[in-house]
Amino acid sequence: MNTKKGISSLTYKQLAEHHTPSRTIWRNTIRAFVVGGAICLLGQFVQILFIRYAHFSISDAGNPTVAVMVLLSVIATAFGIYDRFAQWAGAGSAVPVTGFANTMAAAALEYKSEGWIGGVGGNMFKLAGPVVVYGVVSAFFVALIHYIIIHL
Repeated sequence: MNTKKGISSLTYKQLAEHHTPSRTIWRNTIRAFVVGGAICLLGQFVQILFIRYAHFSISDAGNPTVAVMVLLSVIATAFGIYDRFAQWAGAGSAVPVTGFANTMAAAALEYKSEGWIGGVGGNMFKLAGPVVVYGVVSAFFVALIHYIIIHL
């Protein structure tokens, strides 16, 4: 035992392993799959409502569906519901549209005390900037590969 540090690294490692909760990877994976699927099912239901009752075409119903899903996610974030839900749901709550909207809204709420421009706007776009850049760069490379495959 090293008297300067208190306990040996081996003893500390054994102690840490004893107190570390076991990983429930299968339960978390199934929960994420079911929750992510349920969010997508809700989105599909919203899209069907736009098609059936607002007489949108299938292709035109996509944009308002995304807007409704973003709105629902932001409202749930504002009331603290989405964060509690995400804690339970895990990765399933990170379905791209709702997860991104939650992250943006959470950043806005966290920094609102710093003002609208520097706090809300600045911190929301610290998060959104890299996402937009990687999205545009990825789209460029996918389009380039598609062009090469089709035209060569």
